[in-house]
Amino acid sequence: MGCEKQKISSDWWSKTFAGTVLGLCLSFGIVGLFAWISTDGLTQAISNERLLWKTQFNMWLVTPVWLLILSFVYLFRTGKQAVAWLTVSNLVIYLLLIFVKA
Repeated sequence: MGCEKQKISSDWWSKTFAGTVLGLCLSFGIVGLFAWISTDGLTQAISNERLLWKTQFNMWLVTPVWLLILSFVYLFRTGKQAVAWLTVSNLVIYLLLIFVKA
């Protein structure tokens, strides 16, 4: 049988580091991109009440996105792979964020 499954290594420390640090940075970038792309954006003139709701929603959105990334980081085969993918994802998200803001 030529179909061998590769096991997921139990590289807990590096995966946890990747999910905690790089995952938090990625969640900030994703929520920032969401804030800039959403219907009103961050450049529209909106009321103070609407601005308050918008900023609070974006602040509270960081945690679920971060925890989602942190929970899925353990599915990578190695810790190096998790760090590599999350680093590339961070670069892409922040480049998109810079492009959207410009």
